[in-house]
Amino acid sequence: MTTINRPSDSASDQAPRVDPATVSLSGYEIDQLYGPGTVPTTSPDDPSTPHERIGLPGIFPFTRGVHETMYRSRLWTMRQFAGFGSADDTNQRFKYLLENAKGVNTGLSTAFDLPTLMGRDSDDPLSLGEVGRCGVAIDTIEDMHRLYADIPIDEVTVSQTINGPAAVIWAMYIAMAKQRDIDVAKLGGTLQNDILK
Repeated sequence: MTTINRPSDSASDQAPRVDPATVSLSGYEIDQLYGPGTVPTTSPDDPSTPHERIGLPGIFPFTRGVHETMYRSRLWTMRQFAGFGSADDTNQRFKYLLENAKGVNTGLSTAFDLPTLMGRDSDDPLSLGEVGRCGVAIDTIEDMHRLYADIPIDEVTVSQTINGPAAVIWAMYIAMAKQRDIDVAKLGGTLQNDILK
């Protein structure tokens, strides 16, 4: 299994706390968290409070971020966009990035080749000359298994930059995790579902 050299992603109650107030570069005091007491009241037509509409950091609907203390206690995830050739080629690159980034590369960002981005198989005649060229070629769940082989995907976040086939790639990723007996609730990352990019 690949060793991940990254800062701890400990629970927010274990996160180091900062001073309740910070001073901006302009000299203004900034509170650690702004809530209902610091936000204007709602209109009579909307009985919900700002707290109910936008929530707090680390709490659903995550409008204010997925972590309670956000970047005051943990650095944001940094990922090197990587993907080329076969799933095996990219797997070796992912392992290199995780093992040698010395805590800088804290996630994986998957670059898919043009046929995969367009929802075409590598053996489609329209894929000729483009397979594995600008990203990794993923056609089957077996490719997905090879792409993330020996990588603890329940410990590292994975970003997948994919377009129209996002649902298919996501389904393969989830199925692969389940086949590896990984609790899908422990998976983290992002999926780009942008067919117009």
